[in-house]
Amino acid sequence: MGFIELFLLAVGLSMDAFAVSVCAGLTMRRVTVRKALTVGLYFGFFQVMMPLIGYFAARLFAERIVFIDHWVAFALLAFLGIKMIRESLSKEPEDGESCDCADRPEASLGPRKMLPLAVATSIDALAAGISFAVLNTNIVPAVSFIGATTLILSMAGVKIGQIFGTKFQAKAEFAGGVILILMGLKVLLEHLGVFGG
Repeated sequence: MGFIELFLLAVGLSMDAFAVSVCAGLTMRRVTVRKALTVGLYFGFFQVMMPLIGYFAARLFAERIVFIDHWVAFALLAFLGIKMIRESLSKEPEDGESCDCADRPEASLGPRKMLPLAVATSIDALAAGISFAVLNTNIVPAVSFIGATTLILSMAGVKIGQIFGTKFQAKAEFAGGVILILMGLKVLLEHLGVFGG
């Protein structure tokens, strides 16, 4: 997996965390670097851990699925992409209406609020870790890059939420879903020899 592919995948996987960070920013009267960093570290950490778990779990049975690995990677990425697109369309706010940010961290950024959100927004990355295993991706640089990307986008999301509200939340999730589907399609076409990889 090349740098551009990894970058697009990292951005795609980060969109759920970005969307929740936007909601977090809505509740903050004043965004500080510390608050934004706290949100970013929670989401970034779990975006590192979940793919690692998926990767090492998949390595246990990777040899058994070597003949269909490209189909597995495509199916997982396409499923995640479609799920993100559907979620983005279901939460698109009406004219002048704000989104439902009931799960946002609100005033507290403590573990009781943030841990469930961080786990929930990183579940998709678990499946991406399985894709990394079947594609023999170098896992440490990959998850490090995904974690750093999530951290940066989550910090930005907090500030964007404070300034712009939820205007970009659904659009970001939709874009992330499209990116994941295109990544899965590229993996499939490369393994089928449609174009070189």
